[in-house]
Amino acid sequence: MAMIDEPLYPIAVLIDELKNEDIQLRLNSIRRLSTIARALGEERTRKELIPFLSENNDDDDEVLLAMAEELGVFIPYVGGVEHANVLLPPLETLCTVEETCVRDKAVESLCRIGAQMREPDLVESFIPLVKRLAAGEWFTARVSSCGLFHIAYPSAPETLKTELRAIYSQLCQDDMPMVRRSAASNLGKFAATVEAAHLKADIMSIFEDLTQDDQDSVRLLAVEGCAALGKLLEPQDCVAHILPVIVNFSQDKSWRVRYMVANQLYELCEAVGPEPTRSDLVPAYVRLLRDNEAEVRIAAAGKVTKFCRILNPELAIQHILPCVKELSSDSSQHVRSALASVIMGMAPVLGKDATIDQLLPIFLSLLKDEFPDVRLNIISKLDQVNQVIGIDLLSQSLLPAIVELAEDRHWRVRLAIIEYIPLLASQLGVGFFDDKLGALCMQWLKDKVYSIRDAAANNVKRLAEEFGPDWAMQHIIPQVLDMINNPHYLYRMTILHAISLLAPVMGPEITCSKLLPVVINAAKDRVPNIKFNVAKVLQSLTPIVDQSVVDKTIRPCLVELSEDPDVDVRFFASQALQASDQIMMSS
Repeated sequence: MAMIDEPLYPIAVLIDELKNEDIQLRLNSIRRLSTIARALGEERTRKELIPFLSENNDDDDEVLLAMAEELGVFIPYVGGVEHANVLLPPLETLCTVEETCVRDKAVESLCRIGAQMREPDLVESFIPLVKRLAAGEWFTARVSSCGLFHIAYPSAPETLKTELRAIYSQLCQDDMPMVRRSAASNLGKFAATVEAAHLKADIMSIFEDLTQDDQDSVRLLAVEGCAALGKLLEPQDCVAHILPVIVNFSQDKSWRVRYMVANQLYELCEAVGPEPTRSDLVPAYVRLLRDNEAEVRIAAAGKVTKFCRILNPELAIQHILPCVKELSSDSSQHVRSALASVIMGMAPVLGKDATIDQLLPIFLSLLKDEFPDVRLNIISKLDQVNQVIGIDLLSQSLLPAIVELAEDRHWRVRLAIIEYIPLLASQLGVGFFDDKLGALCMQWLKDKVYSIRDAAANNVKRLAEEFGPDWAMQHIIPQVLDMINNPHYLYRMTILHAISLLAPVMGPEITCSKLLPVVINAAKDRVPNIKFNVAKVLQSLTPIVDQSVVDKTIRPCLVELSEDPDVDVRFFASQALQASDQIMMSS
């Protein structure tokens, strides 16, 4: 009897849990659908589980979202693609709910299932589903239907294809803006499946309607359609149909539409080709760079290098550079930051002379910007300019600005520069670094602000990693170790911190010969803070050096510190001894 009842058990539990008041139980039950389906077998899943899910009228969006997701991968559990159509009814219901993310997930799952279905099943089950949703009374169904046409269309017979194009055209003229928005955002995917002859006749007329929509939220989605359709059309059709739309959109009364054009401009240029770009899109782009909305200028500024690559250097210098100069002193920091993140890429496009004459002054003004993000974006891309104008010129022009920032009275500015030093070092090379920046790195270890000293200690470690232990042994270690005798205990603590960071990079040999004696010596310091930091550093050095060194040098020192009059020194010394015992036991 138990054997007969057992397959019934999962569906009974599922039904109980799906009706439970506790949302977590309902969610867990939905997430276990695949397990339940395996227990039931394919036939019972089709006949019992799927109909039950179709009738399940849960009102919690989280549960519905999980269900929409699970059903998308359910084909193997219902008996393969020949039975895939049984999954459509529950997903059709989910396509009509109010919550957007549930509908989107249901559409995604339907697309996944539709892509695997056989052609006759698509014609018999999937296309009628699309038509039902498109004719739905409630706008949610019509919104969902727009995302399914690109799956339904390729398999449809000719008469149905004509009908589907007509339905899509109606959806683009729907009374509800949400439906028109969905139709606009899915137009590119649908157009990609439509035959070339109908693309020009039907799709372009649909597209033109959307570009003149009274809702800016629909028009801005039509901007994306420009790029998608441009790739499908012949170049001459693209210039005739797409180019005028882009130029109009770049002057649209809604800043959101102009923002979208600025954001998509490079893709739009690729669609229309280089010649029309130079003649028609340069003036449009210049307008966007000078737009009165900061958001539009940000999007346009971020594309300046990509756009210049399409143009020849003369056009870029003549039309784009004057705008770039204006943007470098824009009232919005975000515009300047967007510009700083890409402007370095203009150097290879414009060539050496134009970079030196025109771009370098702009780099310098951005490098002295009051906002750290703007400065960071310039410093992090210096290598692109270095390749064009050479290290000597770069160091003459930009290094004074970097040194000035390194000694800025605001500690946050100094901190920002320290964080870029390893990056600068890797870009400018070891010779340049030793001449110009080495002294600065040592100077920061004696800064008045703790955050700067801490960052400086990390900086010397990163430099040792970048240039290798031999270089560090020559240029960093002697100067760092000299500072251990500084009369101020806070600076001595910084050096201990730097030693603990440098030891793993330098390796056991240099640690034992150079770093460890300095730490052991510091254990005799009269300041307790130094002594308990010595205990911490010795703990960090224990795994790096040989066990014989630990036994002969480190442990005796820690034992001595563990009997110190100061309670904190005793605590950290004991902790370090315990850690050393554990390392011994594990090895």
